[in-house]
Amino acid sequence: QVQLVESGGGSVRAGDSLRLSCRPSIRTSSIVAVGWFRQAPGGEREWVARIRWTDGTAYYGDSVKGRFTISRDNAKNTAYLEMNSLRPEDTAVYFCAAQRTLGTITLARAYEYWGQGTQVTVSS
Repeated sequence: QVQLVESGGGSVRAGDSLRLSCRPSIRTSSIVAVGWFRQAPGGEREWVARIRWTDGTAYYGDSVKGRFTISRDNAKNTAYLEMNSLRPEDTAVYFCAAQRTLGTITLARAYEYWGQGTQVTVSS
């Protein structure tokens, strides 16, 4: 069973930056893509970004495009979500998720493995 371990959440002010990390418990040859989702209190799980592990092709949700950057480091077996110009509406629990096969980018059910989530709080 693949486990995804997230880190890097915290409380910041609007305009600040944070970097989230996601490390699968096994080598990433077993997964083809890593994505980030977020869920605000009372809200639905929202897709944020996804990166294809083999070639680094990245996709972003409209609400974060131009502010967030997803990347991966093959040597460290880790994916990252660099979040800049944070806004109060970015406040949520952020989840890392992985796909064994390439599937729909934006749907949570297309991701087989999930992390436990890390809280990001942005104050105005």
